[in-house]
Amino acid sequence: MLADVNKNHLRFLMLCMIWGSTWIGTKAGIEAVPPLLFAGTRFTAAGILLLLYTLAKGEAASFKVQDGFRFAVVSILMITLCYGPLFWGMQYIDSGTAAVLEMSLTPIALLVFALVLNEEKLDGRRILAIVLGVCGLVVLFWPASADVSPPAAEAFPGASLWGGLAVASAAFTYGYGSVLARPLLRTYPALFVSGVTTLVGGIMLLIAALAFEPGAVSALSGDWGTVAWLGWFFLVIFGSLIGYTTFMRLLRDIGASRAGSYAFVSPVIAVALGAAVFAEQITAMDVIGIVVMLSGAYLAMSGVPATDATVLESEPDRKRPHEDTDNVPKCQLRAFTKQNQQCRGRLR
Repeated sequence: MLADVNKNHLRFLMLCMIWGSTWIGTKAGIEAVPPLLFAGTRFTAAGILLLLYTLAKGEAASFKVQDGFRFAVVSILMITLCYGPLFWGMQYIDSGTAAVLEMSLTPIALLVFALVLNEEKLDGRRILAIVLGVCGLVVLFWPASADVSPPAAEAFPGASLWGGLAVASAAFTYGYGSVLARPLLRTYPALFVSGVTTLVGGIMLLIAALAFEPGAVSALSGDWGTVAWLGWFFLVIFGSLIGYTTFMRLLRDIGASRAGSYAFVSPVIAVALGAAVFAEQITAMDVIGIVVMLSGAYLAMSGVPATDATVLESEPDRKRPHEDTDNVPKCQLRAFTKQNQQCRGRLR
């Protein structure tokens, strides 16, 4: 029975559960700690722990100097240039608008960059999945924008416009970085890639916070309070160590656009937790949005391969390093050697 379990489906569900609940830890933290500093310390700590683990296992021994530039770019795009503008922009737009912008644009950006960089091929199923997911997000979160009271005078001229652009840019930098990370994941273990990117990206966030964020220097004292520290530990362990590494594995095995469909399920988890923990009401429109989003996620994830050794869409003959071909099902081996087109189609 266990042999029939689709590991990628389980990883996807685990990722959605984790990232759908991280908002609790984030909310607990940024109420007491400047957001950029909070994120920077979280990712730096997670990166150190991940790299210590990979070093203990000897999985970092094969690092190639020529890959250093790609590692640096991926780290800055996925961590620094994602979370920095995201937290900054959310100060100037309402939460409903921010949620629609960030979560709807992330899967779109992942698919666009995957197509541009020849990592994936376009098909109607993926387009329909994204359309459904985005529509569901709009139905679920857009009413929150209408319920917000009229804002006070903007902090500076055009603050809401620039805030929205910053939130939108976070989705595209994250999407571009994710697609650029996939070649690294063919060469290095996911834990190692996760460790390097979170450490480098986290350090850059820390530098930005200490240089530009009000109150960041004084917050280094660590006098955050018990609730903020609990939120921080939750984000380090679950959000970064487990969640981020799980996303990297999904990115490697099923591609960026499919992995990015977590954005259509995590909000459902968040809504459910809000109802269970904070007694928030779920309206009929919420239910409609949830159903539409889950339909999009189902379309995106249906038919994904069950094993780790998936066929790379743009490079079907290329075998991932350290891959044990003795344990790869015959159907997948035929796909690698282009001897069975029908089998290759199923694996996609």
